[in-house]
Amino acid sequence: MANEMKEARPGVEERIPSKQGDRPKEFTSTIQECLFVLTATMAIAMGSFASGSITVISSFIGEDLHMTTAQITWMTSSSTLAGGSFLLFFGRLADLFGTKTLFLGSLFFFAVFSLAAGFSRDPITLDVLNGVMGLMTASSVPPAQGMLGVLYEKPSKRKNYAFACFSAGNPLGFVFGTIFSGIATSIFNWRASFFLLAIIYLVFTIIAIFTVPKDAAEKQPFNLEAIHKFDVLGTLLTIGGIGMFSAALSLGPTALDGWKTSYVLALLIVGVLLLVVFVFWEKYFEFPLVNMAIWKDRDFSLVIAILLLGFMSFPIAAFFAALFMQRVWHFSALETAVHLLPMAITGILVNVFAGLVLHKINNQLLMFIGALAYTISFLLMAVTKSTSSYWAFYFPALILDVVGADLEFNVANMYVLSSMPPHQQSIAGGLLQTVTKLCMTLGYGIATALYNGESNSIPDTGYYAHDPAWPYATVMWYSTAFCAASVLLVPWLKIKTQGHWAETEGEQLGLAAPERAAVEAVSAEETAKDVVSEKPVIEKETK
Repeated sequence: MANEMKEARPGVEERIPSKQGDRPKEFTSTIQECLFVLTATMAIAMGSFASGSITVISSFIGEDLHMTTAQITWMTSSSTLAGGSFLLFFGRLADLFGTKTLFLGSLFFFAVFSLAAGFSRDPITLDVLNGVMGLMTASSVPPAQGMLGVLYEKPSKRKNYAFACFSAGNPLGFVFGTIFSGIATSIFNWRASFFLLAIIYLVFTIIAIFTVPKDAAEKQPFNLEAIHKFDVLGTLLTIGGIGMFSAALSLGPTALDGWKTSYVLALLIVGVLLLVVFVFWEKYFEFPLVNMAIWKDRDFSLVIAILLLGFMSFPIAAFFAALFMQRVWHFSALETAVHLLPMAITGILVNVFAGLVLHKINNQLLMFIGALAYTISFLLMAVTKSTSSYWAFYFPALILDVVGADLEFNVANMYVLSSMPPHQQSIAGGLLQTVTKLCMTLGYGIATALYNGESNSIPDTGYYAHDPAWPYATVMWYSTAFCAASVLLVPWLKIKTQGHWAETEGEQLGLAAPERAAVEAVSAEETAKDVVSEKPVIEKETK
């Protein structure tokens, strides 16, 4: 039987990386590998970097270009709308036709449109260019995540380190965006923020040309079969559904009659219907854009739900925290950036920690710590008054905010990618980013409605009596409630550790006892070395 197993599983004879993880063969040096991972991290940071930059300069832009509240809101909303609508489209495009060209083009054109945004002379031009920049973020994240998933297919500490760095991009991008933008605006003006963004991504485009390896996954030739596999109808349904749904959420708070406005209701209803049709279509189509069977995995659904409840609050709270500092505490752009600096430092430390412990500490515990940190963070912000001390309330709140975001995103990112086969790694990244952006858009809609509704209703009595902090507090209480709900979901999660190596060869291959013994006999005869299968190992606790 050992010989039969040897013939049936030729991969069993191959040498595999150590537990630490060997450098992928596509890289010629560790320097190239590190620069590639950093460039991929900048891809996922692209959207949040731009959002953070706009956050601290929105009031300056609005004053200079005489923008309305709706036009200021659309600087961020247009980017989120375009990014969320096209993520799955670009994910499938990358999986079928290759990742490298799409990735390089996205970085370059993001730099080009950032430069153009800096020369904007009217609100409409700036909003449109921000939307195009959002489109570039949608085209960069799936290939970046897909390349990482293919290059670091097998579980190892090296994979944990790479994905911890990659996961840091989303939360840290926002923080560094605010810091760099605040400094550039203080020295020059708001246009310098977009010019700096263009320079940064032009530099990383050049780095990517020399560090991104050739596509490791097999490309699909462009023919009728490829078009059939592309799931054109599913793609159109997602673009239309997500686009209309997101547009309604963005327009609702600032429309003439609010959520009762006819075009807002029409966009909302049609968008939801298209998304429902998409779900049914994907269940029966031969080559679905998203395999709906993955949602039957309880841990997959729960880890996404917990992450999304947090992300309905994290970027929104960060935005309103920066706004609070500027309008209530009257901080300048540079002062705001400096006071947000603890988020950047904490984010770096937490991601290093996550890379070291994902394979050692129960990931359910990490998700619990993240959800609890979120809740305490927003609770501290919610009770902050205009006369409160930054060091007593906002300083610990900002630190805990990043602890929650980074721990949850690391666990979720690793689990989602490990749940999808190698040829669907880009679509896996697109799926995670799509649902994240949808929830961010929903969160922004709720938060903006609360803020606008309470801006002229400051209470005369009670804790917030005559305090301009009241509308900001309502947003933070909403964030606290959603994060508290995520804490209640954690006990049902059964993920243990991720990115570790099984102790024996048979366990690594996931075989039954008879096959396991046969495979281990082959290994003893040939090399006496550990081997693994192509499928990543995720240890789960079952009832």
